[in-house]
Amino acid sequence: MFVSKIMLATDGSPEAERAARMAASLARALGSELHVAHVGHVASLYAASETEILDPEFQARLVERAEGEARAKLDAEVAKTEAIGGEVAGAHVDVGRPDAGIVRIAEGIGAGLVVLGSRGMGPLRRALMGSVSASVVRHFPGSVLVARGEGGGELPGRILLALDGSEEASAATRTAVEISNATGSELHAVHVLDTNPRLPYPGPGTWQTWEEELAHAKREARTWVDRQAERIEAEGGRIKDAHLRFGEPDGEIVKLAEELGAALVVIGSRGLTGMSRVLLGGVSDSVVRHAHCPVLVVREPERDRKHDLTDARDEARQGASS
Repeated sequence: MFVSKIMLATDGSPEAERAARMAASLARALGSELHVAHVGHVASLYAASETEILDPEFQARLVERAEGEARAKLDAEVAKTEAIGGEVAGAHVDVGRPDAGIVRIAEGIGAGLVVLGSRGMGPLRRALMGSVSASVVRHFPGSVLVARGEGGGELPGRILLALDGSEEASAATRTAVEISNATGSELHAVHVLDTNPRLPYPGPGTWQTWEEELAHAKREARTWVDRQAERIEAEGGRIKDAHLRFGEPDGEIVKLAEELGAALVVIGSRGLTGMSRVLLGGVSDSVVRHAHCPVLVVREPERDRKHDLTDARDEARQGASS
């Protein structure tokens, strides 16, 4: 199973309603527990009068009031989620910064997937966005599904899986196949060969060699993509089409998802900790920011990857001794 616990982080917005539909649908299809969380806002201490600020119990009252409002909001969101067919196994509340609260709750309950909404914005605002959803993607050590409000998002539908040959993409592949099979969704795969030159523009004497190498790389990439599709089919997946694109990986993935009218993009990302999370950029981060449909960033928890490595080493030792 992809995840045993799915946590919907909601604030009652239209984008959160889309996230709720996806979370409820995935929980039913995958047989996962569905939890709902809401992080309430604490009013600024400095917006009060000087007399109130000096009261040592004033801040505690602010937090208590925020918690009461957050619980009332959470109850309403749980009722909405149940009304659309979600079977809620647990409801959780926190107050403070939304991104920090979402990560704190999800880690506390052992959720493997966080589902939350993100506002659909124009290209420039997307590029500059520093939103709650982007922060959760960067800081939560598990998988995150960001549901946008610009179309797509209904399963069954078309699922676009991004492949690059990495361990993270392998985890994304397993997830995409499981979701596709469970929901009856059409599965597409894409690999993007980055053809943007990283070296100085080739001179006249090297141009022909450069073109020949590029043509060879394209043929090799096509062969690799076809083999990946065959492997996925052999392991129980059903690939509708295996696409090969050329250019910037993030831009081509977003463009193809829009062309297909994808309901979901599935992409892998490394599980990072500490400062590495803060500095994280890369393809998955960019796709989350720019896609016109929901994006599932698959990240295996560090402990799971360690177990996989241990199992692999044990198998290698057994093979060597036999």
